[in-house]
Amino acid sequence: MDNALKVLLLLGERTELRLTEVSEYLGVASSTAHRLLAMLQYRGFVRQNESTKSYGAGTALTGVAFAILQRFDFRAVLRPYLEHLNATLGETVHLGLLDGTTVRFIDAIESPRAVRVASRLGRSMPASSTSTGKAMLANLSTTELHALYPDEDLEGLTARSIRVRSELEKQLATIRRRGYATSNEESESGVSSVAVAFPFRSTPARIAFNVAVPTSRMSAADQREIGASLRRTVTDAAHLLHG
Repeated sequence: MDNALKVLLLLGERTELRLTEVSEYLGVASSTAHRLLAMLQYRGFVRQNESTKSYGAGTALTGVAFAILQRFDFRAVLRPYLEHLNATLGETVHLGLLDGTTVRFIDAIESPRAVRVASRLGRSMPASSTSTGKAMLANLSTTELHALYPDEDLEGLTARSIRVRSELEKQLATIRRRGYATSNEESESGVSSVAVAFPFRSTPARIAFNVAVPTSRMSAADQREIGASLRRTVTDAAHLLHG
């Protein structure tokens, strides 16, 4: 039981695990590690990638995680920060959650302006096609990113969506350098956005704040201003969650 719990804790630090990594981490023979992983897979706590043969979190484990997150409603804690961004910037704001290669929008406040981006609350989108998703993907290591995207081809939503992994990696490097992610009609025609992710180690989930604006009123200067505002807000909010 102790070794099984150690494997689950290790999955909290890494996206996927190989049999040899588990064997070395536990200090047991490969056959013992294989039996342990097979048991965890049978119970749904891990799943095996058929192409890479590595192991990731299974539906039972993610189900437990989401149940815990629902009891600790960090959305309520972060709501005042969304309200502040909405009031100061006058644009639609979102809180997004990274789930594998998908972004789920779990909270939102629409802009009070007549021409505005509609709320995406409750919607799910490919992470690589949104500023919210790219902001969070930029927090991953190359190994973790490749585990999520083992193939070069990527799913997209519009003609402007990133379609190849190598291009995504170039954009993620830029995001890490400047501290915020952008999207220009990559998820929806006429919509641009800026997003900043929370540090993964200081928050209960992989989350990010997003500001969505009609492309007609999003300039390069606006992107920088929104990015700076988001970075300040995330720093304050992350400190609260961590504390």
